[in-house]
Amino acid sequence: MKAAVLIAPHRFDLRDVPTPTIGPEDALIRVARVGICGTDVHIFNGHYAADRLPLIPGHEFCGEVAAFGSNVKHLTEGQRVVADINIGCGTCYWCRRNEILNCPTMTQVGIGRDGAFAEYVALPARLVIAAPEGISDAVLALTEPVACVVRAARKAQVSFGQSVVILGAGPIGNLHVQMMRLVGAAPIIVADLSLDRCQMALAAGADAAISNPDQLRAEVLARTQGRGADVVIESVGSPRLYATAQTLIRKGGHIAFFGLTGPDQPLHIDILRTILEENSLKGSVAGMGEDMHDALTLLAHGRFKTDPFTAASYPLGDIQTAFDTLSSRPADLKTQILL
Repeated sequence: MKAAVLIAPHRFDLRDVPTPTIGPEDALIRVARVGICGTDVHIFNGHYAADRLPLIPGHEFCGEVAAFGSNVKHLTEGQRVVADINIGCGTCYWCRRNEILNCPTMTQVGIGRDGAFAEYVALPARLVIAAPEGISDAVLALTEPVACVVRAARKAQVSFGQSVVILGAGPIGNLHVQMMRLVGAAPIIVADLSLDRCQMALAAGADAAISNPDQLRAEVLARTQGRGADVVIESVGSPRLYATAQTLIRKGGHIAFFGLTGPDQPLHIDILRTILEENSLKGSVAGMGEDMHDALTLLAHGRFKTDPFTAASYPLGDIQTAFDTLSSRPADLKTQILL
C-alpha cells in the first residue's frame, strides 16, 4: 500500500509498505480522508513523539471496512466507519473509567503506532464505529477532533450562563467555541493574534474576539461584571498563554489545560492564589469512548458549522506540500488528505 512515512522532522517519504495484518479481534480500514491535526503538526516539527520516527502519522480519519477478524461480529465489509484511536487494555482501572490515556499499555493510532496517512490502517475492531447515513466523508473525518472538545466540555463541567475564554482561534479553538455555544456558555470570549481567525471565531458563535493581548484582561473583566471568567480554555499549547489564563479566571474559576506543550516547558503556578481562591486546573486532550459516539451524533445532526473545516484538501502524494504550507493558509481551519 502507499503510505506517507515521516522519516525525520519536516520530511515525509511516500513509500510502498506492507498492508497491515490483522488478528481475530481486529479490523482493517480502507482510508478515505484524514484531517491534519495540531498533534500531527507537533510531530512533523519534531516537538512531540520524535523518538517514534519513522512513523505513519494521521488519526482524524474515516473510511470503510476492508476486512475484519474471525471474532468480529458487528462490522460488515464496505461499511463506512470512523474509529476511536485510543487503544487501552480495556480492563484496567483507567479503561473501566473511560480514562484510557492513563492506561499503562495505552497507545494511539498515528501517534504511538502507524496511522492513517496510508491507504489502510488496522486497529482493534471494538474501536470502530459505524457511520450514519447522509454524512459526507469530509464531515465524517471531523469526528475525532469534535470528540476532543466534547470531552473538554465534560471535564470543564461548563453549565448554562457560565463565561468562557478560549485562548487560540485555530481549528480546535473554533471547535471549542462551537462546543461552548452548544452547552450554553455565555459570554464566549476568544483571543487570537490573527484578525482573520478572530472573525472566523465570531462567525462560529463567539460573543467577542480579541486580537490585541493588551486589551484582553480588561475586555474579560468588562464582560464578566469585573469577576473574571468562570472557565479559560488554553487551546494553543503556549506556556505564556497558560500563564495568561491564570490572570483571566475569577476566584473559584477553572483553567482547562488542552493545548500541548513540550515536556521541557514548565509552567509557573501561583500556588497560594490557587489555594486561597479555590481555583482548579484540569487537563484534557483526546476524545475517547462515548465522546466519539456523541461527537458523531452532533455532526450527523448538523450541530457544528463544518464548511471552514472541509474546504482544503490534498492528495496523499502532496502531503509534504500540505504540511509545508499550513502556516501560510490561516483561513483553512482544517486540511484533509485524500486517499
